[in-house]
Amino acid sequence: MTTRIFVPLDSAAIALGADDVAAAIALEAQKRGLDIEIVRNGSRGLFWLEPMVETEADGVRIAYGPVQPGDVAGLFDAGFETGGDHPLSQGPTEEIPYLARQTRLTFARCGIIDPHSLRDYEVHGGLRGLRKAVKMKPEEIVETVTRSGLRGRGGAGFPTGIKWNTVLQAPADQKYIACNADEGDSGTFADRMIMEGDPFILIEGMAIAGLAIGATKGFLYTRSEYPDAIRIMNEAVEIARKAGMLGPDVLGSGRAFDMEIRMGAGAYVCGEETSMLNSLEGKRGIVRAKPPLPAIEGFLGKPTAVNNVMTLASVPIILDEGAEFYRDFGVGKSHGTIAVQITGNVRHGGLFETAFGLPLRELVEDIGGGTATGRPVRAVQVGGPLGAYFPTSKFDTIFDYESFTEADGLIGHAGIVVFDDTVDMLKQARFAFEFCAIESCGKCTPCRIGPIRGIEVLDRVAAGEDVEGNIELALELCQTLRLGSLCALGGFTSFPVKSAINDFPEDFRPRSIQEAAE
Repeated sequence: MTTRIFVPLDSAAIALGADDVAAAIALEAQKRGLDIEIVRNGSRGLFWLEPMVETEADGVRIAYGPVQPGDVAGLFDAGFETGGDHPLSQGPTEEIPYLARQTRLTFARCGIIDPHSLRDYEVHGGLRGLRKAVKMKPEEIVETVTRSGLRGRGGAGFPTGIKWNTVLQAPADQKYIACNADEGDSGTFADRMIMEGDPFILIEGMAIAGLAIGATKGFLYTRSEYPDAIRIMNEAVEIARKAGMLGPDVLGSGRAFDMEIRMGAGAYVCGEETSMLNSLEGKRGIVRAKPPLPAIEGFLGKPTAVNNVMTLASVPIILDEGAEFYRDFGVGKSHGTIAVQITGNVRHGGLFETAFGLPLRELVEDIGGGTATGRPVRAVQVGGPLGAYFPTSKFDTIFDYESFTEADGLIGHAGIVVFDDTVDMLKQARFAFEFCAIESCGKCTPCRIGPIRGIEVLDRVAAGEDVEGNIELALELCQTLRLGSLCALGGFTSFPVKSAINDFPEDFRPRSIQEAAE
């Protein structure tokens, strides 16, 4: 009987040696005359255990990790291929506390299936949402997504159903779906994990969106820094097309939808929807003034639904299980689950999917395990390089859109970057200005000039020059950027700078000037 051994093909696992581990397992099995099949699955998202190898014993997956090539012979000696005990054994994978505490809807298959097996995808519940969607009218699909309470998972949390309905109602001879997979925020990797570990859920979500708004063509826009994701997605699209999941007759419905993968050059501003659309059209990736909204005039001037990966990957579960099922997860106006990415100076970095509503403290200190250095946590940045820095005094903030807004923060793509007590918040505030200056498309004056002046102002603070006056000037610059910028790149730069100044004032005052200068 052939034994299946699962070794992740996820980019993070590969960076930590997964390819070498897979090769070592194949060689060792050959030496021992063992009949094995190596399945390259996605990652479960427990990155401190990667490469995490799994075997199947009596229908239960057993995890071992982190595994290095030198560990392989010892694993076979211990009979790991049939679940044998070994110092690297983590026990049944689903019982690992980090996984057992999660509510996995979007990531239900990630790390479990072969990402290129449509059969695996279907066996684990895939295509059920699309099969229901092809029997529904476009208005019924939009109404279902609206009732589910799904909100955009990439930025301000705009209701997906409202956006889709706007595109549906817009008169046009051609409409488009544009999936924003330009995952540029620091500390984020959920989009990449889906594209590499469960690409068919994204394809299914895009197809359902196309049926909902009357679009026959979709584009997935991602970045050149994701070569593995691009390759896997392209291969999955071909498989889906041959199986009738895409094409002129989606699942025999007589309705058409097809898609293609487009690669950008890695400009952060192309994560903004109008810059992305310009890049898709072969133009320079600069922000467009709004209105008109992309839902009215988007790709090539046609109505376009722009959604990110996590939003579209949530759609199949909504169509499969129903709007009420999805809506029952979460708190307040934040429905469903959120894929929290915990990174930085943290003990247990990885992806944690959960219903909205956990306090930030639980995510950082309990689930994340505190800092990797063992020093006290001092701050976390939530929402990427444009997100606010939260001090420990705000760690009781509930992880949902409204609570973060009230705390002068944003969830964004749900990345959490952890810092210990050695962090210099003056330097972090300066970095926010520097990041905006480098990544600005240059179209609007506040974003083009403002962060340059901001760097100069904070450098004067670091040098001890008119500290209070220059701090006040930095805050005024933040206000100008927030109110005057065309897009969120300039507008949201105020979040990290203001939070650093207001919540960590001791790093900007004379006592720390010499340390900051050094």
